[in-house]
Order: sequence, then structure tokens, then C-alpha cells
Amino acid sequence: MNTTNARNRDSTESVFFLSDLIKSKVVCHGHKIGKLEDIAIWEHEKLPEVTHFVVARPFGHKSLLIPWADVVQLAPREILVDLESIEHYEGEPHESQVLLRDHILDKKVIDMDDREIDVVYDVKLVLRNKKLYVTDVDFSKYGLLKRMHLRWLARLIYSLAEIFKKETLSWSYVQPLPENIGSFKGNVKLNILQEKLPEIHPVDLADILEELDESRRLAIFQELDTEQASDTLEEIEPRVQRTLISSLEKGRVAELIDEMTPAQGADVLAILPSADADEILKLMDTEKAAKIESLLSKHYETILNLATSRFLKFLPTTTVGQAIRQYRHSSMDKDVIMYLYIVNEQNTLLGVMDIQELLQASMDDKLEDIMTTEVITLSPGDTLHEAAELFSRYNFRALPVVDENERIQGVIPYRDIMNLEHRFV
Repeated sequence: MNTTNARNRDSTESVFFLSDLIKSKVVCHGHKIGKLEDIAIWEHEKLPEVTHFVVARPFGHKSLLIPWADVVQLAPREILVDLESIEHYEGEPHESQVLLRDHILDKKVIDMDDREIDVVYDVKLVLRNKKLYVTDVDFSKYGLLKRMHLRWLARLIYSLAEIFKKETLSWSYVQPLPENIGSFKGNVKLNILQEKLPEIHPVDLADILEELDESRRLAIFQELDTEQASDTLEEIEPRVQRTLISSLEKGRVAELIDEMTPAQGADVLAILPSADADEILKLMDTEKAAKIESLLSKHYETILNLATSRFLKFLPTTTVGQAIRQYRHSSMDKDVIMYLYIVNEQNTLLGVMDIQELLQASMDDKLEDIMTTEVITLSPGDTLHEAAELFSRYNFRALPVVDENERIQGVIPYRDIMNLEHRFV
């Protein structure tokens, strides 16, 4: 966690969690004056802003209500404040002030149809331009483990599992709390508006849709554009997928599956009755449909049926700066964006780069000088089992397929192979 001086660091951002700050000692001019008991916020615009720290003092002394402007340094375990007279700050929060610990922490999170989603285990705060904002409610298992004083286990799991990083939701989806909140004991209710749907990650949106009844789910899903609808459909659990697809026109389903890789499309169509799957395939792009049919029939004569042609290619003389500038535009419609494949004019694969390596390189370096030339590849005739073995051995997130002349034919995403190997093999 970052130690941040609120007075001197204007342009950087620092992230804090409520559970790390509560009970931290509060120090004024070298003397401990109490412990942080709660944090008061003011809800306005998109993100609430912290206005006061509530500080508990030893028995017999009144609590302090310290304005954020008087906090000079913020860190877990110790908070520095600059007060001329402590007695001047004695007082209790106003009944209209929202308190993060009292009003938000450990409250149930419910959706707009009053269905329970989870519990708020923590609250994320961001220090930006001398102001402290509340950005997310955290209902992740990481937050739960921290609250159970298993922080070491939480950090280990957090470093290994992506899912633990996704179980937070922006405060912008939390409905405004009552003006005279008093000792609020209600639930934290979400307000997922249709005009905000494009902001939600497909994984989060899939979770939300799974909680809704069929009519509401369909109404929201039909508001999505094709790309987001396709990504979201892929993330929804099979039982709900089947129900949702049966409510859509076959042409719309074909359009959504055309946006997926062949393996992803096969994964979705595999849950449908064969007659429905056949009808949808007839409405799809002919080449894509043929690949999916081959997968559904378990005909793995060629691994190329699994490959996507939507990956990033660059010439070897491209500089790092040029690649970075092109990346945002070039990656928008790609299925594989974590690797850059370096090819010559004849489409021969010369090397590969991880996006992290690109961002850490000098802007003037040429890709041919810093790329990895020893590339692990698949051949068009390799089987699903052989591909799965390579992924398991090397832990790559994607593998290129090259022909006998080393010309790149496509790229196989890890997720597609492992999902299909589990389903069909």
C-alpha cells in the first residue's frame, strides 16, 4: 500500500482500502490523538468525495471530526494531521453525512430488482489531485480474507487469480443513499441504467444478467451493441445462455457468434439442441460456420480450425514508438492482443513480443532488435491434444500456427484450447 503526502503529490494517484485505514493511529505534531473510526463522504457528481475523518479518542474524551483538508499524510497504520487546537474539532458527524464504515461496510449488495448479489467487504478509495474519492465497493473474496485477518493468503491468491481482481463494482452503479441517513441499516442497492451498460465489463455484466428474470434480462441484453453482446453472451453460464438464445432471433444469434472465435462459437452452440445449432450455422459466415461445425463434430484433423486470423502483426523495422502508437487502433478488433507477432513482407514469422516487453522498451528500439526469435509454434496438422500439451508445458496465453515455410496461418488462444479440450476430450 502506498504512503502518500496529500500536500506534495498533486498529479499521482494512490489507492487505499477502507479496511487498511480503519483503526490506524492519528498523529498530530508528533503525538497520538486517537484512532481512525470512520470516514465521512459527500455524494456528488459521479464519485463521492471524502470530507471528514472521524477519530475515536481514549475513554472520557469526545470524538474528533477532522476535515480532509487538515490531513497532511495518509498511510495504513498512521495518519498525520495538522490541528491548531484539538478541542476545536470535537464533534459528531451530521446525520446527513454518509459514513463508509457505519453505512456501507458489511451491507448486502442488491441489484435493481432487490436480488442479493453479495456483501460489501471493503471500499476502495483513490487519492487524486489532493482529493480522496470513493471509487468502488469491493465484494471480492480478497476483501473477505483481508477482513478475516488472512491478508497473507489474500495477497497470494490475488496475485494468482484474475477473478479476485474483477469482483469490485464502480460507485457509479450504487444508488444515492438517503439524505438523512442517520444510522443506516439498509442494503447497498445498485442502479444499473441502460445508458451506462457500455461502461460495464462483459464479465460483470454477465453476472448482473444472470441475477435478473428472463424479461428484464432480455430487455437489457437487446440494448447492447453487437461486440459487447457477443462478449457478454460468451461469459454467461450455459443454463442462462440457453434461455437467452432461445429468446433471440436466429439471425441475431448468428451475428453474435460471428464475432467470436470458432472455438468460442462452438462452446456456445454446443449447449443448444442440434437442430437449433444447425439453423444458426446456416445464417453465419460460411468459413466460420465450417470451422465451428468441424469442432462440434469433434473432427480435429486440423488445428487450424481453431485459429483466429485477428491478431497483431508488425514488420521487423517498426520502432517501439510506432508500435505503441498503432497498438490502440490496431487491437480494437483483434482476438489476441497480448502478443505482437513480427513478420516480413512474405508473412514469415520472425519473432514475437509480449505487450509488457513492448511497453518497457526504449521508444527508438526496432522490434527486430528486441523480439524473441525462438518461438514455440503449432503446425496446421497438430491435434487438439498436442496443442493442449504445449500450453500446459509453456504457460503461454496464445500460440501461433505456421506452415512448412514458417508463414503464420493464425493464432490459437489458450482459453479456446483448454475449454474445448475439457468439453470434448
